[in-house]
Amino acid sequence: QVQLQESGPGLVKPSQTLSLTCTVSGGSITTSYYAWSWIRQPPGKGLEWMGVIRYDGLTYYRPSLKSRTSISRDTSKNQFSLQLSSVTPEDTAVYYCAARSTSVGARYDYWGQGTQVTVSS
Repeated sequence: QVQLQESGPGLVKPSQTLSLTCTVSGGSITTSYYAWSWIRQPPGKGLEWMGVIRYDGLTYYRPSLKSRTSISRDTSKNQFSLQLSSVTPEDTAVYYCAARSTSVGARYDYWGQGTQVTVSS
């Protein structure tokens, strides 16, 4: 059974960079045809897909966040990470990592429990 676990600071100051890591167990982030995403949910709002890193290392980002977002991976640790720069209080959210097949229309099979990140001075 694949398990995902987010980790990182729960409080980030405005203008700083938010950094989170998702540690994957029970499966490899290089498994063919799988994609590993970051998704967030601001308070009182719906889920917002931020970006993805595929099994082959290719990355895709939400256009509105692309200039501030970077997703990378460490295959030796079976982890993938999110960096979001120049944060503002509007970036306050529960951040999730999740995984699904790269097949069109595939649903997310696995989710982390989520981690609260608050942007505040």
